Amino acid sequence: MSYRTLYLVCYDISSPRRLYRVHHFLQGFRVGGQKSFFECWLNPLELKEVESRLVEMMDLSEDRVHIFQMDPRMQPECHGKAISKPLNSPFFLI
Repeated sequence: MSYRTLYLVCYDISSPRRLYRVHHFLQGFRVGGQKSFFECWLNPLELKEVESRLVEMMDLSEDRVHIFQMDPRMQPECHGKAISKPLNSPFFLI
């Protein structure tokens, strides 16, 4: 069984064309976030796919992407218009 882990994917892409591609690609994995910070529940294979596809889409001399693994033991702190608690489940029922 492949477990999912919560990651924060942050990007700064200098070209509007590349920015659109990266943003559109990450939309398929995100469960929350805004603008250039996405919360993504990923299993190990999906993480490798995200990393390799982002490297393909980026200009490594101009763009930047950070992927942070979130510690599930930490309690979230939300300020402003934030949701009081992020969804814990990596799955949604519609």
